[in-house]
Order: sequence, then C-alpha cells, then structure tokens
Amino acid sequence: MRLISWNVNGLRAVLQKGFLQFVEQEDPEVICLQETKAQRDQVAAILQNYPHHFWNSAQKKGYSGTAIFSKLKPLTVTYDMPQHSGEGRIITAEFPRFFLVNVYTPNAQRGLMRLEYRQQWDKDFLQYIKQLEKKKPVIFCGDLNVAHQEIDLAHPKANRKNAGFTDEERAGFSRILDSGFLDTFRLFTKEPGHYTWWSYMFDARKNNVGWRIDYFCVSPALQQHVKESTILPHVMGSDHCPVRLVVEDK
Repeated sequence: MRLISWNVNGLRAVLQKGFLQFVEQEDPEVICLQETKAQRDQVAAILQNYPHHFWNSAQKKGYSGTAIFSKLKPLTVTYDMPQHSGEGRIITAEFPRFFLVNVYTPNAQRGLMRLEYRQQWDKDFLQYIKQLEKKKPVIFCGDLNVAHQEIDLAHPKANRKNAGFTDEERAGFSRILDSGFLDTFRLFTKEPGHYTWWSYMFDARKNNVGWRIDYFCVSPALQQHVKESTILPHVMGSDHCPVRLVVEDK
C-alpha cells in the first residue's frame, strides 16, 4: 500500500504545476494533502480514479486545510480532535488494519506568537493518537512544523529560537516518539542533508538549505510492515516536497 503526504501550499496553485501528472506517475492508494487553502466547491472535479474524497477546510478562506483522496473506502472518517476545530487541520480515516491521521500541525509563527497554543496542541495530539492506538495501530502523516534533531535542518545553530526548532516544539515531538511512535524515514536513512521544506528565498532549494518537517510516523506494531519511507525532493510545485510510505496492508 503506497501512501503519499504533501503540503501543497495551495491545491488550486499546485494543480497548475504538475500535481495531476505526479499522482498519475506515483499511483498511490491514498494521498494526504495539507495546506490546501481551498473549500471543496472551489476546486474542479479532480482525481476521478480516487472515488473517496474527504475535505477538512478551514473556516477562514484561503487558510490551512487538509484533504484525503483514497482508492480504498475507509471504515470511518472523522475530522479534527477535541478542543481544536475550525482550522481544518486533521482528518482521520480508519482502514481495516490501522488508522490513518492526516495532520497539519499549527506553526508557532514569527516571534513565537503561537508557541503556547502549539505546546497545548502537541499534548492533545499525543493523547488523541494514543487513544486511537487502543483500538488499532496508527499511521500519522503530514507537515508537523518541527525539525526534530539538528540533522533535520541545514542551519540548526542559527534557528535554535525560531519557530519549528524551539526546544519546546522539539520536546513535543520527542514525547510522541518516546510514547512508541516511529519516525519511519529514520528507520532507513540516518545521515543529514535530507529535507522536505525550503524557503523560496536565497535559492534555498537549489542549494538544499532546508528543513525536514514532513513525516510519516507509525505505531511500533506496524514497524515490521513498513517497507519504504522516502522523501521526493525532485517533485516541484510547492515549497514542500512530497513524502512516500510503502506499507504491507496485511
């Protein structure tokens, strides 16, 4: 089972930049998108070979938002988590063997104006996925807006107090891993230099001056079924690139 996660930084924009060709080439069973910045009725009918479309759009137009396109019909689909709604940040699809949580984690923002909210989000999200895990294993994916370790961004020392690399945000992700969840990319790749987001300024992407902030994480019960976890930096269209997970669904 091939899964793709991608912060598209505007679905309507990325549709003009090769998105459909990318999906056709990859042909995943499930696509999870973040930062769609669109209501469902603002996007023309797309991906007709994916019969199951699920949208969680922010109340604020042109902001945030998530979507799942699936060839497989989920058993159930839910949106958001308790205490956090209105920004379209979570879709949870239940499949026979696992829950799939598509998440767009809030950014702490410039000046860390939203860091306190972000810390509460991290605590609540961990509680949410651990509650799901009581029923069956969990895969969660998306833009988590944190580079966990120094090897996950090009300039760690210069960003120690910046959004996405504060001690508080890194500790929040550490707690998720300490609870048992696995960062699947690091099961296969240990070295630095692999990123999923690059600033549009200063030729950052051309020079590979980036951050790894997009993830696939799984419950430990699924580790033996994870066959591949890959970053696709050659795929353009957004300031993020897609990430891919291949997992045995049996």
